[in-house]
Amino acid sequence: LHSFPTRRASDLHEHQQQQHQREPRLIQLPSVPAVMLISYNLYPALLGNDKTILKKQHLVLYRLFFPSFLCSTSLIMSFSKPSFILDEVAASERIAKRMARAGLCSRRDAENWILAGRVIVNDMLLQTPAFIVGPDDKILVDNKPLPKIEATRLWRYYKPRGLVVSHKDEQDRETIFDRIKDKLPRVMSVGRLDLDSEGMILLTNDGGLARHLELPSTGWTRKYRVRVYGRVDEHGLEKLKDGITIEGVHYGSLLARLDKQMTSNAWLTIAIKEGKNREIRRVMEYLGYSVSRLIRTSYGPFQLGNMDEDELQEVKAAVLKEQLGISSKENQKSEESTPSAKRYKS
Repeated sequence: LHSFPTRRASDLHEHQQQQHQREPRLIQLPSVPAVMLISYNLYPALLGNDKTILKKQHLVLYRLFFPSFLCSTSLIMSFSKPSFILDEVAASERIAKRMARAGLCSRRDAENWILAGRVIVNDMLLQTPAFIVGPDDKILVDNKPLPKIEATRLWRYYKPRGLVVSHKDEQDRETIFDRIKDKLPRVMSVGRLDLDSEGMILLTNDGGLARHLELPSTGWTRKYRVRVYGRVDEHGLEKLKDGITIEGVHYGSLLARLDKQMTSNAWLTIAIKEGKNREIRRVMEYLGYSVSRLIRTSYGPFQLGNMDEDELQEVKAAVLKEQLGISSKENQKSEESTPSAKRYKS
């Protein structure tokens, strides 16, 4: 820990006044000795710099110098939780994010479109995606005005086996978007399921929401029903809760439970939070089991339930806002402008 250089009391008081003017304070420092014991690296965090992430190892220092009501774990750690503001109207944002929020494409696709010379802002052809736009900027994509940002919507879809989760497939195989193109506006998936997997996948017209829900830091668990060949060793499944590394790739905690053992195969329930490419299949193969069927039954709070293959169900706006932690007052305000939940089936 560093300390302030030795100064006269008047000089130290003047230094504190200057520091106070430079940075906004969320909490009042209790005393000069406390400041002297806290490092300069930690000092901006205590003053509430919104770009500083408060870390767990700092909690001990806080509890030494601050009252307990200011130092609760929930308060300190709330600063580092991921956040998402539904239907946010941004004063300025990157052009790729604006295009994704308009439901035109993903952020990655938007960046590729810009580099391909397909995007014009205020009569200027963009050369780089590192460009900030405001709400009044005129944006053209392929010489067509960028669609207005619609209210964020979310759907549950039961993906059948044999469909690719991609807007375009290099081998010209059928995709989930081919199946639903006449039922929904342009949407994107939250994560993916591989060709041979089935079950629930979330679809949204908001690229920002899709990215937020995909992040492991959001904390949403994905649950699967998995059928494997052979007799399962439950002790081996128990070890997966600590994570596993396979061929240099580390997979986080997997909670696996044996539901039913039959003569030649078994049914498992597996819960994960990261969802890396073919994660469950690779882990099962590493343990010596071949996966014959894989069904995603839930993604966070959203359940597959009794949905049929190819069925679509829209999540009610109030439910979506509740799961994102948005207040009931905001729910009521935007319910009037959001379409009601619908049920679709091929």
